[in-house]
Formats: sequence, structure tokens, C-alpha cells
Amino acid sequence: MSIRRRIADSAWLNRSVEAVLAAWISIAYKTSKWDRTGFEEMENAVRQNEPVIVVLWHQRLMMAPFLFDPKLGPICTFTSTGRAGQLAGRVVERFGLGTISMSSHKRHIALTREVMGKIRQGVSIGITADGPRGPARVASDVPLLWARASQKRVFLVSFSARRVHALPTWDQMWVPALWTRGVFRCQEWTVSIPRSIDETEAETLRANLQSALDAVTDETDRATGRLCSAE
Repeated sequence: MSIRRRIADSAWLNRSVEAVLAAWISIAYKTSKWDRTGFEEMENAVRQNEPVIVVLWHQRLMMAPFLFDPKLGPICTFTSTGRAGQLAGRVVERFGLGTISMSSHKRHIALTREVMGKIRQGVSIGITADGPRGPARVASDVPLLWARASQKRVFLVSFSARRVHALPTWDQMWVPALWTRGVFRCQEWTVSIPRSIDETEAETLRANLQSALDAVTDETDRATGRLCSAE
């Protein structure tokens, strides 16, 4: 085994990186000024023990602990079995979020059963629409599948900040800088999803979800000056 591989597989090193990232995120949140809007409906539902499905782009995953308050109700997020995915999962676990591994070897039916079991137990589900491997900002049909099967409300969330650090991942995952200004946004996706749909209807819904999540995310970027109004 190469030295590089040994370093990458080092449990001590991974725990250290995880601790540093978690500490940075916490300090960035505490030292920055945040504008938070649109979360009332989602939080009221969770307070009433109604699990929800929370969807965001993978690039904005690191601030998930502040996009959903686990003190209001339990939530599970999904991580890949790759090193980056496992690292992100361990970071959000430090903030009280649960995780489920999305192994490529796990059968789709088995994963769906696991998700539905969590929802029946009152656990909300958080998922990156383009995760865990992309392509970036191209929604998969997985959020649609779970929304259709569970008939639970779907909320689209995002964050942005005036200054961010991009991690060396396939989607340049963002971590906010210290002492910056940022925004959190939440919007319910109110499109009706029948339990039975054909491929054409499924693609229309998937594209609608992608467009709606793009709109929420672009709104956060415009609010922090990262995206011009004309774009």
C-alpha cells in the first residue's frame, strides 16, 4: 500500500480533519451574520411530528446542520461510501444529524425500504438531489421516488455566503469563511406527485424539481452578491 493511501486511510487523520471542519463550520456560523427566511412551514410540520423530505444541492451540504434543526425532530441524511462522502457524514453527525450510507452495492429496493422505515418512525429525510457523485446540479430521480412513495411534503433548502472556501470535491463543495454574511433559504415544493406515474411524467417532475431547487439556490447567491440579477 502506498504512503498516500495509508495517509488517506488513517483513522486518526480522518478524525482530525473531521474535527477541524466541524469546528470551522460552527465558528463560521457564530461569527457571521445570517439572514434566514422561509423555514416556518417546515419547522412547524416537524414540531407536529410530521416527517418531511429536505432537498439541497450537494455543494451546499456542509451547512446542513443549520438548514434543518435536529432539535425539532430527527433527520437522516445520505452519504456515499467514498472518503469525501464519509467525511461529510461524520461532520454532520457531530451536529446531531443521522446518516445512511448510499452504497453502490446496496439494492435500490433495499435502500427504499430503509428510507420508508425511517419515515414511518417519524424521521425526516435529507438528500442531495445531485449526490453523491453528480453531475453537479443535475437532479436524480431519487428525491422524486421517495416523495412519491411517502407522500410527505418536500422542502428545498440552500445557503450562500459572501465569502466561501471551495473544497476539492467534484462539485467544489462550499464552506463559509469566518466573519462573513450569508443567507439560508427554504421553500416548499408544492407540486402534486401521484403515486403512479409513467416515464414521461417522472421526467417532467424531475426537471421541475431541478428548476425549483436551482431557483432557491440562485436566490441565495443573488442575496449575497455571488450572482447578478440578470443571470
